[in-house]
Amino acid sequence: MRLWGIVLGLGLLALAACDQNRIAKLEEGVSTEAQVRAAFGEPLAVHAEPGGARTLEYTRQPEGTANYMITIGPDGVMSALRQVLAPPYFARVRPGMTREEVRRLLGKPAKEWEFPLKQESVWDWRWRDGQQGMMFSATFDAQGRVLHAASAIDPREIQQGGY
Repeated sequence: MRLWGIVLGLGLLALAACDQNRIAKLEEGVSTEAQVRAAFGEPLAVHAEPGGARTLEYTRQPEGTANYMITIGPDGVMSALRQVLAPPYFARVRPGMTREEVRRLLGKPAKEWEFPLKQESVWDWRWRDGQQGMMFSATFDAQGRVLHAASAIDPREIQQGGY
């Protein structure tokens, strides 16, 4: 079991390094959508923005710790590249927001849990606070609106001490 954790950790480090190489090739205000797609591939989703811009969603979930939102202006040039699994974005998740609003803000979650008896669901995203693995969770009511949200240490890191 410990060997699996080491292999997984090395794989995540390699993925993070690949992302940094991809990001280094791109420049806001200069890189085109074609260059973004050449670096990152096909996006998981494309979101329409006001004024004709579009945001391309790239996720590293469920095992990674990043979700990228890359905005392409109406001129076809990249205007923003954001890694959205971070406290400033989590702080924008408020009670009453819809599932779609949260998905649009943070990207696809790592895991979705359903609790039929409570008539609630929970979405989890893995992220890093420095070297510490974290989990951000948003709880939704039966109407799909945020009840509450919070971050905690990723349970997988707590369990690594043994069973």
